[in-house]
Amino acid sequence: MDSPDSPDEFNPFKGLPIFGDLGKLFSQQASSTWETARQFAVALATDSQPEPNVDPADRIALGELARVAELHVANVTGLSITRAGQTASIVPVTRAQWATATLDAYRDLLEPIGSVSSRTEDSETPIDPAQAMFGQIMKMIGPVMMSMTAGSMVGNLARRSLGQYDLPIPRDGSELMVVPANIDGLADEWSLDPSDLRLWVCLSELTHHAVLSIPHVRQRIDELLADYVRGFEADPDALESRLSDLDLANADSLSSLQSVLGDPEVILGAVQSPAQRALLPQITALVTVIAGYVDWTMDSIGRGLIGSYQRLSEALRRRRVTADAADRFIERMFGLELSQDQYDRGAAFASGVVERAGAEGLARLWHSARELPTPAEVDAPGLWLARIDLPE
Repeated sequence: MDSPDSPDEFNPFKGLPIFGDLGKLFSQQASSTWETARQFAVALATDSQPEPNVDPADRIALGELARVAELHVANVTGLSITRAGQTASIVPVTRAQWATATLDAYRDLLEPIGSVSSRTEDSETPIDPAQAMFGQIMKMIGPVMMSMTAGSMVGNLARRSLGQYDLPIPRDGSELMVVPANIDGLADEWSLDPSDLRLWVCLSELTHHAVLSIPHVRQRIDELLADYVRGFEADPDALESRLSDLDLANADSLSSLQSVLGDPEVILGAVQSPAQRALLPQITALVTVIAGYVDWTMDSIGRGLIGSYQRLSEALRRRRVTADAADRFIERMFGLELSQDQYDRGAAFASGVVERAGAEGLARLWHSARELPTPAEVDAPGLWLARIDLPE
């Protein structure tokens, strides 16, 4: 017979009724993880308030701007914005609609992160009763906390994102979501012309879509991001170290406990692995080049099409590197965190290629997987051009 203190018999919630109740609650909700995530995302996106439908006038206005943007993007890039026989279209949505669709789109990336805390080997199972308690807490609350974290991340993005490609992650379908409430809010906050800003967003979304729809580009990004999110390692000491100073039998400690359980990095127990650190230069190189190409395309079109383009582009480029902590968290989880230095790096690559080989040389980026630059070539566009000119 096992001793009372053996891990198999140890009850981490004995004498703590609140944890027993939480255990029942978490067990009941674990089967509906993604419904819980959806509820969190929508509640955060809307401040738990009713949200009006998109004004039909906004739909008409954005549709007209989208047709103008489509013609210019196709002309400058030479890329197709048609996928599976369907031409891309700009679809204005509410924040709640954006959050729900984005949570579904990111699900394959979020689920592997949520399973990090369970990836410990049997040989690493703690035998100390206190450690066993922390391990069982993590195992019990993991699914629900992951749903809360996923919902929180996407809900925060929904409050800020102008379109669906604020993060350069490929998506299925040909309908490109834009959020008029966020666009108009930004225009008011920064004193920008709202019509010019809407056209800018249409141009940006369509250019991103054209690049991210290229089969070998999408495949490469999907592979890199999937490998990255699967590469997190479990940190079994994360929760223990944060809870070790709490007296769990003392009701006064509950507020501190709630704060700990609200920290997504602690709950996920995820730490960056050596494999992920090896992937980061490849991910960064690819998204840096995409950002540089999109910025070059936007400049090529916008300077002659949008009256306030210079003011708009400066404001929006500052905005993208001043995201808040919630936005930065999801970027870190996907390996997509770009600094101003990386955006400058992408711009330097694009301009360096155009100086040497013209716009036609830059367009060769997307011919095949072979043309995608290595991390070293992003800093040396001349070397990239020399390599792709070599016979295979």
